[in-house]
Amino acid sequence: MITAGDFRNGVTFELDGQVVQVVEFQHVKPGKGAAFVRTKYKNIITGSVVEQSFNPTAKFPTAYVERKDMQYSYNDGDLYYFMDLETYEQVPISTDKLGDNFKFVKEEMVCKVLSYKGDVFGVEPPNFVELQVTQTDPGFKGDTATNATKPATLETGAEIRVPLFIDEGEMIRIDTRTGEYMERA
Repeated sequence: MITAGDFRNGVTFELDGQVVQVVEFQHVKPGKGAAFVRTKYKNIITGSVVEQSFNPTAKFPTAYVERKDMQYSYNDGDLYYFMDLETYEQVPISTDKLGDNFKFVKEEMVCKVLSYKGDVFGVEPPNFVELQVTQTDPGFKGDTATNATKPATLETGAEIRVPLFIDEGEMIRIDTRTGEYMERA
């Protein structure tokens, strides 16, 4: 059991038969009246986000989400296949469960597959990936005022903004949580 006073970002618990994950929380102690916890949580199965206030002593059953390392093998239409690194079993996952940051994942990368009671509801790519720039315009001296960027297409087909000194064929490191260029690899 977990109390609302123990909420932190990323905590999963059961609410009205649904599994939800805390996105944001704030302990509020007004000058008049009782304290409460203002919470924004996401239903991990449907993806809907709800804001609600709880009494800090309210108790909820903890939901244990399994995070398993699996290797992305290939895709076939709308299904993406992941291989369990222990049993070598292939698990198909549909496109709607992958999320926006999956565009930085290429074949053979190891991702965390998230499941609750055997039902897969999401895939977390590695926090940092190294990808090759396949197409970008050349940067010219004198184009910069400060911190100038240009669009670049990566080997996975994703498009991001990179500094002017990055050329085609270079390997760069990307933060998949924000989708931003980090450094040359």
